[in-house]
Amino acid sequence: MFTGIVEELGDIVAVEPLADSARLTIRGPLVTQDAVHGASIAVNGVCLTVVETSGGAFTADVMRETLERSSLGALTPGARVNLERPVRLSDRLGGHLVQGHVDGVGALLSREPGERWDLVTISLPAGLARYVVDKGSITVDGISLTVVEAGDDRFSVSLIPTTLDLTTLGHKRPGDPVNLEVDVVAKYVERMIGARA
Repeated sequence: MFTGIVEELGDIVAVEPLADSARLTIRGPLVTQDAVHGASIAVNGVCLTVVETSGGAFTADVMRETLERSSLGALTPGARVNLERPVRLSDRLGGHLVQGHVDGVGALLSREPGERWDLVTISLPAGLARYVVDKGSITVDGISLTVVEAGDDRFSVSLIPTTLDLTTLGHKRPGDPVNLEVDVVAKYVERMIGARA
């Protein structure tokens, strides 16, 4: 479980394509300080399992399903990625409950720079709009954000200076893909209400 508060901007060191998967090597000195084989680290919002660590980097295997359902399949060496270690039960929840299970890939549609922040509009894949509400939580590339306005096929978020400086969203341009995870509570509520109906 994660909170969507990015700890570090990492770099893709290597991508090794395999028959039905890929092995990523990612530089992240902060998140690897206490990482061990089998630990979880969220990479652009995707929960990956550490295979090994070495010199401030870690490797993780990514299955075909994940490569196809997230933007990780498009990563190349040198790409910047958002990194977060799992939350400890004693930590504060600075964002919201994030599983690291991507629900779909959207695209950055536009960004309107403000005096101190940017208003960013992102496309919503079909079927996810029902989980996104004004002032609700959404995870974009592993970043916990508050929805400004929700529509049928898009939503907008405001990015404060810290988010612009310390995450990949400060550098994304229109057309760039982003991983989306909707609020898990909304999905559970829908399932429970549907079971009663």
